[in-house]
Amino acid sequence: MFDEDDLLPISALAHLLFCERRAGLIHIEGLWDENRFTAEGRNLHERAHASALESRGDVRIARGLRLRSLRLGLTGKADVVEFHRLPEAETPPGVEGEGLPAGVPLPGARGLWQPFPVEYKRGRLRREEGYEVQLCAQALCLEEMLSVAVPVGAVFYGQPRRRLEVTFSEELRRQTETASARLHELTRAGKTPPARYEKKCESCSLVSLCMPKTTGGRKSVDRYLSGVIDT
Repeated sequence: MFDEDDLLPISALAHLLFCERRAGLIHIEGLWDENRFTAEGRNLHERAHASALESRGDVRIARGLRLRSLRLGLTGKADVVEFHRLPEAETPPGVEGEGLPAGVPLPGARGLWQPFPVEYKRGRLRREEGYEVQLCAQALCLEEMLSVAVPVGAVFYGQPRRRLEVTFSEELRRQTETASARLHELTRAGKTPPARYEKKCESCSLVSLCMPKTTGGRKSVDRYLSGVIDT
């Protein structure tokens, strides 16, 4: 179990799985730079948090809900958590092996309700490991906070305005726990991993700060500085 002071951002998991150096630059060195992609993503998140509560029949919608897990050492804010009313005549299963109920009561509402987290992302509909781990971490936070099963959620993509449903399988849960442990390990070490240039670097907002073509691969910082001094 982690203390409150040791909690790290849930969003850092997506950075970590995209690139450990990016996670280090942001969460160890405190660096940040924005490009068109991050600006579009930020605007999408701000719109998602625009109103706090909404009710649509058998769905209650909470926006900007604060989350935390002392077990994983994570904290953050969910873009959207939908609470779906469960059929009263049925008893849907909870999370296998977890012993958690399928739903929880909500103040002023009849019946039991199952949480369904939704993470907002820019761009086209696609499977993205980091996004699914980030969403699963939100589900694990909700399970810990509310003692309720959260078996499924969705990533909402802003460009096509469509959802991609994500099932929180045992494999994804283990992957999320492993990523959380790695994030804490990286942060405790306090050392940003070295750069390594890949094609995806061109879409990263930190490419000018990271300088992967200069410092990555075979080109060390020492070799680069030596070449500058010699000229």
